[in-house]
Amino acid sequence: MPKVALYSKEGAQVGEIELKDEIFGIEPNESVVHEAVVMQLASLRRGTSSTKSRGEVRGGGRKPWRQKGTGRARVGTIRSPLWRGGAIIFGPKPRDYSYSIPKKKRRLALKSVLSAKVLDNELIVVDELSFDQPKTKEMVKVLDALKAPKALVVTAELEENVHKSARNIPGITPITATGLNVYDLLTHDKLIMTKDAVAKVEEVLA
Repeated sequence: MPKVALYSKEGAQVGEIELKDEIFGIEPNESVVHEAVVMQLASLRRGTSSTKSRGEVRGGGRKPWRQKGTGRARVGTIRSPLWRGGAIIFGPKPRDYSYSIPKKKRRLALKSVLSAKVLDNELIVVDELSFDQPKTKEMVKVLDALKAPKALVVTAELEENVHKSARNIPGITPITATGLNVYDLLTHDKLIMTKDAVAKVEEVLA
């Protein structure tokens, strides 16, 4: 079982914590991680781009010149896709880009990234993380003490004061354990988790 140091929010080591092998100690599967990231990015696409087809573009009701005898190419409408101001051939239409991969693959991708964080010494576990009131200055102190300027901060449940204290800091993203995802894990240098969040993730992914 992999072991990592357990810190207080002041940055002092207060012990060690054992992590489950099947979640934090597997060999990362890069291809599955790639699939999960592509799927997540596809689901974030808004899919609102739109172009006009022959039936939607304005004007062009009359044939611009007669079919034969002018020496020019035959044209049925000035809104032909070949003309400036005309329709668009096979242009984008509003659509949903999202798709899903099997649940086992999604879980494997998450376990792979968590294991990679442990291997790269990018996982920081704190015994508890809470504030009496929202204070960005207090959160900055915690991050400085843990030497994590760009981090994903994970709590077991929604800690309103922690969330409000962290959300305005550039490079810091606060989420709950149930919202943990591959893309956020990969785009942050450090992963800060509370002891309770680790237990929650192990419970969900076990």
